[in-house]
Amino acid sequence: MLDNRRAYDISVVLGEESIDYPGDTPYSRELIRKLKDGDLCNLSKLTMSPHCGTHVDFPAHFVLGGKTVDQYSVTDFILPASVVEIEDKEAIRPCELENLLVEPGDALLFKTENSRQGWCRCALFLEEFVYMISDAADLCIEKEAALVGIDYITIERYGDNAFPVHRKLLENNLLILEGTDLSQVPPGRYTLICLPVKIKGCESSPVRAILLA
Repeated sequence: MLDNRRAYDISVVLGEESIDYPGDTPYSRELIRKLKDGDLCNLSKLTMSPHCGTHVDFPAHFVLGGKTVDQYSVTDFILPASVVEIEDKEAIRPCELENLLVEPGDALLFKTENSRQGWCRCALFLEEFVYMISDAADLCIEKEAALVGIDYITIERYGDNAFPVHRKLLENNLLILEGTDLSQVPPGRYTLICLPVKIKGCESSPVRAILLA
C-alpha cells in the first residue's frame, strides 16, 4: 500500500508516445490472433528494440564485458531520486548541477524543455532536443550518482557518434534512464522505481518507471 504517497508514472506509451531512434528497430505490435475473428484469444506479436520507449541502458551497451540487465539485483532499480529542473534550453551543463546536494547512490533525473514542450512523448524523433554535455556527465560521476535520467529517447547530442556521455557514465557503472516524461513532476525528492525486464545478456531493457513522492 502507498498510504498517502503520490505516484507519478514517468513512462511513455509504446506505440503512441514513444520515439524510435534513427537506425534502431522501430516498435510495432501486430495482433496475430483475434477474438473478433473467432480465435480463442487475442495474441500480440511485438517487434522492438530494448531501447524503445522508457528504458535503462546498462554498461554492456558500450563497455566490452560490461554488466547486463540480468546481472543486477531488483533493489538496484529502487532508488532515492532527485528531479532537477534544467533551465538551459539547449543542454544539461555543469553550471546547473554544481550546487546539487547528492547522496552517493542517488538517481538524478533531469526535467528539461523536452518535457515542458512535449517533445519526450511526441512519437517523432527530433534532431534538436536538450541533451547532456560530457562535462555534466563528469560531475554526475564525481557526485557518485547511481543513475542518470533524461526526458528524451537519448541523453546524447544527436550526431555525436563518439557517444562520450554514454561511455563516461556506463564505464563508471552509472545506469542511464532514457525516454522519461517528467512534464507532470515538480522538482524535488522522490523514490524512483524502474524495474527492467529480466533479459539474459541484454544491454538494455524497457522499464515502467514511477516516482513516489
